[in-house]
Parts: sequence; C-alpha cells; structure tokens
Amino acid sequence: MNKSLRSLLSVVAVSSLAACSLAPVYQRPELAAPAQLPGDTVAKPASSASAPAVAEVPWKQYFPDARLQGLIRQALDNNRDLRVAVLNVDQLRAAYQIQNADRFPTLNGTVSGSRGPSNASPYPLTTTVTGGVTVAAYELDLFGRVRSLSEAASAQVLASEEARKSAHIGLVASVANQYYALWADRWQLALTEQTLRSREEALKLLQLKFDSGVLNELDLRSAQSLVEAARITRAQAQRQWSQDLNALAVLVGGPVAADRLPPEPQLDVQTLGRSADSQGAAQAVLATLWPDLSELPVGLSSDVLLQRPDIAQAEQQLIAANANIGAARAARFPRISLTGSAGVVSDSLSGLFDDGRNAWTFAPSLSVPLFDAGRGKAGVDAALVKRDIAVAQYDKAVQTAFKEVADALTARRTYAEQAQAQLAQAQTEAARLRLSTLRYETGVASQLDLLDAQRSLFASQQALIASQLARQQAHIGVYRALGGGWVESQEGSQSR
Repeated sequence: MNKSLRSLLSVVAVSSLAACSLAPVYQRPELAAPAQLPGDTVAKPASSASAPAVAEVPWKQYFPDARLQGLIRQALDNNRDLRVAVLNVDQLRAAYQIQNADRFPTLNGTVSGSRGPSNASPYPLTTTVTGGVTVAAYELDLFGRVRSLSEAASAQVLASEEARKSAHIGLVASVANQYYALWADRWQLALTEQTLRSREEALKLLQLKFDSGVLNELDLRSAQSLVEAARITRAQAQRQWSQDLNALAVLVGGPVAADRLPPEPQLDVQTLGRSADSQGAAQAVLATLWPDLSELPVGLSSDVLLQRPDIAQAEQQLIAANANIGAARAARFPRISLTGSAGVVSDSLSGLFDDGRNAWTFAPSLSVPLFDAGRGKAGVDAALVKRDIAVAQYDKAVQTAFKEVADALTARRTYAEQAQAQLAQAQTEAARLRLSTLRYETGVASQLDLLDAQRSLFASQQALIASQLARQQAHIGVYRALGGGWVESQEGSQSR
C-alpha cells in the first residue's frame, strides 16, 4: 500500500512541477505623468540621495504633539473603517488559501463497507470493508490554469494590503486635520468671546453717553449691532467646535478625552480687548496658534508616486488581471484529472487492518474541449479586456496621484503666502483701529469710523486664524499625498 501511495503522489508532484504558464509576461506600465513633480519655492529641493523619502517619515516624527499622537493611536486601534480594511485583508487571504489549495491533491482517509448477496449461486451474503487514502478529481495543471488563478488571488491579497495602508494613511491625516481644526475652533471661540466682552463694555459706556444726551441714537444702534454680530459669531463658533469634536470622535472610534484636546489659547483677555494692543494680539495669534510642521523634500522624480499605496494597489490589481489571462487561455486546453485510492480490503471490519489485502485504484480522465460555441475564446477576450481596463485604472491612479501631489505642493506654497499677507492685514487693521481711536477721542473722526475699524480688525483676525489652519492642513496634505503616514516608528516598524 505504501509503495502504491508513494507512486501516486510522485506522479502528482512531478506533474505539478512541470506545469507551464500561458499568462503574458508582466511589465509595469510607464508612468502616465510628467517625469518630475512640480517645484515648490517654500522648501529646498531634495537633490541629495541622502534625503529621506516622505513615505519613510514616521507619523510620530512628523506629528510631535503628544496629544495628537494619542489621538492617532486611538484611531488606529478603534476606527471602524480601518477595521473593515484589515478584515478585508484577512478575508482575501483565506480566499487565496482556498484557491491555492487546488494546486495540491486533497487526501481523504475513508472507510467504507458493503453487505449483500453474492453474484454466484447459492448467493450467500458477503461483506466487503475497504479503508485507505483517496485522491478525488485532482487536476494536473499542465497548462498553468490553476497556478494562474492562484497568482491572481495572491495579487488580490497584496492589493487589499495596499488598500489597508491607504486607509491607514488617510486616517492619520484625517485625525491630524480634525485636531488642528479643533485648535482653530478654540482660537476662533476665544477671539469671539473676548471681542464680545470688549464690545459689551464699550456699549455700556455709549449707553451712559446716550442717556446723558451726548451721543446720538445712530451711534448707539451701530454699537448694539456690533454686539449682536459678535453674539452671532460666538454661536457659530460654538456650533463649529461641537461638530468638529463629534467628527473627531467618529474618527478615533470613541469619546475624546479632555487631555487629548488641543490646549486652551494663551491670550491676555484684557490685551485682546484693548484696541491699542490689537496689533500685539494679532502677532500672538501667529506665534502661539500651534507648532509648525516640518517642511518635506520636494522636486523629486515622479517615481516617488510608486511609494503611494493606492498606486501599488492598482498595480497588484493589474497583475491579477494579467494572471487571469493565463487561466482563461489554459481553459481552452485539455484537462487531465486524477482519481485514485490506496488502502486495504477485508471481509470484516475487525480484520481490516490485521489481515486485509492491499487494494488500489487509479482512474485518470481526460477532457478535451471540442465545441463550446465560442465560450473559451470569449473568456480569453474578456480577460484581455479586463487587463486593459486595469491598465487604464492604473494610469488614472497615477494621474490622480500626480494631481494630488501638485495641488498639495501648490496649496502649501500659496497658503503660506496667504497667511503671511493675512498677518500683515491684521497688523494694518490693528494700526488703523489705533489711529481711529485717537481720532475719535480728539473729535476728528466719527463713531461710525471707529466701529468700522473695530469690525474690520475682528474680521481680519478671524481670517488670520483660518489661513493659519489652511496652511497647517496644506502641510498635512503634502505628507499624505506623497505616501507619508504609514510608517509608525523611526525603526520602520509598521503598525497593525
């Protein structure tokens, strides 16, 4: 029995190793994008070979804020979208194992028995018991059909892993964006609160002047309008804070602890309220809003796009489509299947393994397609079209990635310029308010001129905070667009 079983398995193994492949030789398409990424005047080009790739910059290094790091870690542990991406990888790995198992014979241990009358007179009852190992309908993969299907399934697993990386990178960037949005919300709320207090105090003085008959009603109503406008802005800021906090809770997969929220703005309440010091307040917004993120190397070859997981995912899907062509071509060739068994047979179950006789069967079968009404050729044509679709999707992924990188670099440069100009405008409005206050106190300017200067300064300070947030998020956009955020530590270990 052992000799027969070894012979059967040897035939199967040799046939499997001798399988050829009808799949086309895979070649990576050329990048459907310009050879160089767009330049950036904010950062120095990364011309030296020692400059690290953005994809190799760990997120813990790029985001040094301990609060933000805690939020990112919480999101990586609890975010549902990322969990689904991880489970998709596990599902496709299991599917690959199932598909790859077809490359090897399935061995089953069986024991069967039968009892019935004999075919010869006087037709006595006989018992036959058989036990051993069977191989059922194992396909000899002479033309690589099964192997091509296994390679396609393997590529799908790799594509799902790249999709998980994309989800990881997107989650890290989204948490960082939401964190700084909350930080900006706190600044906007603090600015609005202090502006409201300042305007309420000014309104009290104007009300006294109006009651004394030294102020006309028009000036009083204008001041009241400014107070109500500040209340409207405060309500908007509170709503924005609450909505952004809820969005962050969804990203991190649970409640956000108070010690992981952005710090409270450190501004002198009275300084912000006094018009004479408004220029200093505007400067404080720039200096203490949040820590700047580091510049990233630019001016790189477009080959750096290959480090993006979405590009790698599209390439793996292309590899899978290429392998499916081989499976479709092999389906048009003859198939040889083997069914066999090796074991012992006895007249009784109790004597099966004591005095049983060796028994074996070997039943190969050959299936040759003669006429299928063009089904096989259509299968090959469909596989070729799917491969062409995968090539087009790969090209689109490259072009989309190039656009995202170009847009991110442009946004980083222009938002930096915008934030600088916004700061200059806030400082100019602060100086204008100071001069308007002096002119009003000396009787040269009217109350309406003073109120207009106050309104303009408040608007410019709000715009300054918004532009600083946009600049910070533009830096995050560059980091994300160039594939950063996947590596967790400086040692290059990857998070789960």
